[in-house]
Amino acid sequence: MEQSEEVEYFHGTRAALAPGDLIAAGHRSNYRPEVTMNHVYFTERRDGGGLAAEIAVLLGPEGSVPHVYRVEPTGSFEDDPNVTDKKFPGNPTRSFRSAAPLRVLEEVTDWTRLTLEETDMWRERLAAIAASDAAIIN
Repeated sequence: MEQSEEVEYFHGTRAALAPGDLIAAGHRSNYRPEVTMNHVYFTERRDGGGLAAEIAVLLGPEGSVPHVYRVEPTGSFEDDPNVTDKKFPGNPTRSFRSAAPLRVLEEVTDWTRLTLEETDMWRERLAAIAASDAAIIN
């Protein structure tokens, strides 16, 4: 899949980054720390980037801060098979992955934060994922 000129892409993380920084594969999975990721993940949905950032904070060290960045892929990319046809029909989350790095364009701050109830729900979901044998399609 190639990048479209009018589409914006977002990546959520707990990492503090600056415009021009590259986000590359080769880091441990937030969901399965024993897995080194072959891809970087991103979405067309600003709030999807926000959710990823909030999850990264929940799974990260205490005191982590969520960040959402507008990014551009530096290479080809595909639908994220963890949330698309292998698990859900189509690509409702507009999520993608790439083996090539993402370039940070800017940090965005106008994304929707999770409520306390949603944060508790995600904390429970993440604990269930960690306790399960669910595999990441890497």
